[in-house]
Amino acid sequence: MLPPQLATLPPVDLAGWVAQFDIRTLPVLDDTVDQLDALRPHEDDVDAHGLVEAVGTDPLLTLKVLAHVAEVRRQRVRAVDGEVETLTEALVMLGIPPFFRAFEQLQTVGACLAGQPEALRGFERVLRRSHRASRFAVAFAVHRMDHDVAVLGEAALLHDFAELLVWLRAPALALYMARLQAADPALRSAEVQRRVLHVELAELQHALMQRWGLPRLLVDITDHHPAENSQVRNVQLAIRLARHSAAGWDNAALPDDIADIARLLNMGVDPTWRLVRDIDGG
Repeated sequence: MLPPQLATLPPVDLAGWVAQFDIRTLPVLDDTVDQLDALRPHEDDVDAHGLVEAVGTDPLLTLKVLAHVAEVRRQRVRAVDGEVETLTEALVMLGIPPFFRAFEQLQTVGACLAGQPEALRGFERVLRRSHRASRFAVAFAVHRMDHDVAVLGEAALLHDFAELLVWLRAPALALYMARLQAADPALRSAEVQRRVLHVELAELQHALMQRWGLPRLLVDITDHHPAENSQVRNVQLAIRLARHSAAGWDNAALPDDIADIARLLNMGVDPTWRLVRDIDGG
């Protein structure tokens, strides 16, 4: 079980926040548990790619599996060359039966936020944004013929996982931040986070990824700092687009986003508008 949820008093610093999260006890999406329960009796017929198709859109399970595999690799006597960078690679390395044994008892987000519909809606808003960012990142990477398509999609999916964790672990604080920004849209997210949480979510996320031993490439791509690397721009622009278009396609920031995406993809502005709308399904 997760520790009791925080009420209104946050930890005083980054170390205090990091200590709040045990990767082994984090919940997963309710649909993930349903999918795993359906597949478990047929594990001999399941392969890594099929399992990823079933549960690969769950950022929380993805974190748990990557962290578990990192721990397994650390415990091995003989080092293994290279890093496991994607959920598919992690499942191939771990094996399907060991995966099902390692993840038998999973708490769900629904159980964690039972009786807190407003917090659940906040969590789901972030989750939808993460899913859209991942779709954009994958589509941009395919257009660029990037060989790390899966990593870029995963990086976009995981980019806001710290925000998901705050909705789960400290829903009262997450709601307070959401209300502050709704009352004053000019407030920067980092400023609100620092004021309410005493830490920026980007800092918390980076510290958690390091603590859990997530792949170096994934940590680098998921970092919130500007970079000239085309892979990082691929992910950051996908996230910007998902955030700015979350409530529709009339956000004033979108023309700048589209212009930057057009440069990344070496396309004209009008074709880029059509592309992103097609990716989003309308």
